[in-house]
Amino acid sequence: MTAPIVAVIGGGQLARMMAGPATELGVTLRVLVESADAAAAASAHEAVVGMPSDADAVSRLLEGADVVTWEHEHIPAEVFAAAAARGVPALPSAAALAHAQDKIVMRAAMDRLGLPNPAWAPAASHEVIEEFLHAHGGVAVLKTAQGGYDGKGVRIIRSAAEADDWLAAAAAGGPPLLIEEKVPFTRELSAQVARRPSGEVVAYAVVDSLQRDGVCAEVIAPAPELSVQLSEQATALAVTIATQLDVVGMLAVELFQVGDAVVINELAMRPHNSGHWSMDGAVTSQFEQHLRAVLNVPLGATAVTAPWTVMVNVLGGERTELTGALAEVPHADVKIHLYGKDVRPGRKVGHVNVRGADLESALSRARETADIVRDLTNTGDV
Repeated sequence: MTAPIVAVIGGGQLARMMAGPATELGVTLRVLVESADAAAAASAHEAVVGMPSDADAVSRLLEGADVVTWEHEHIPAEVFAAAAARGVPALPSAAALAHAQDKIVMRAAMDRLGLPNPAWAPAASHEVIEEFLHAHGGVAVLKTAQGGYDGKGVRIIRSAAEADDWLAAAAAGGPPLLIEEKVPFTRELSAQVARRPSGEVVAYAVVDSLQRDGVCAEVIAPAPELSVQLSEQATALAVTIATQLDVVGMLAVELFQVGDAVVINELAMRPHNSGHWSMDGAVTSQFEQHLRAVLNVPLGATAVTAPWTVMVNVLGGERTELTGALAEVPHADVKIHLYGKDVRPGRKVGHVNVRGADLESALSRARETADIVRDLTNTGDV
């Protein structure tokens, strides 16, 4: 029996973390990596070196593949055309992925579906920006509609003059802009679901996602002190979006909690940083689930395996040999996941998961371990 081949575009840690589940499922993981030393190159069963814009590399990636999927949203239209020409399903589809690629498209779709958006508008001129600021208390969030991630492409502004450079870039052919109200949220949540072509949908626990400098730093699953009503509302939003936009694979809906309500922030149609806890804290990890979904096989159970699971990202640090940290970690129940990346300031090089019956203890162990891996314990920066 020939193993199914799942082709993945993107050579980062998300593709890397699909390799273990692919092996367990008897799936061949073939990844298009940007370079031979990309994070996913060492873990994938097969690696093709090239960029998504390289037609020859994409052709080699698609040869004999059962499906092609993505670990990031920056997929050119030519890739979808190449997949269609070969009869390889591309999932999530171009029509679905457009809502994760372009925030203006996403906001318009959420309005059309009657889902909770912040106030927003396309921002193509000083006049629009000034009018929006005047209507929303003199402060707003300016975003590039395409290409932003981890806090990039996001700016809080109090005058149209602060948008001059981005407006000029947009006028010169750069990504268009949108402006949104600055939501007075109390915390950020993430609701993840998986959907397969048959229409089957499963949902994970809604989690609390702590951001620092626009980057996810910690996740607590399930979100503490979240009412059943609000948890159900967040999950229903994610299921509606997955179904109405025909998303196949993992979908993460980033949310702002505002009192007893939620407002949609952004969408990701792939495994997501806020779901890394599921590798150790759920029956089926988001990485296995994504593979199951795009292959259109029955989805796995999403039940939590402990009262609490905490994920702490390892961002940058001083170590050059990260695995040397393993000997220094005092907690045997801590799970460390490293991405095989060179260390540089602010870069995601790994994460730590801790399960437990006591949240404060799990948080303490996860933070202590992440600090050891970053080698901060000897610098006074803990």
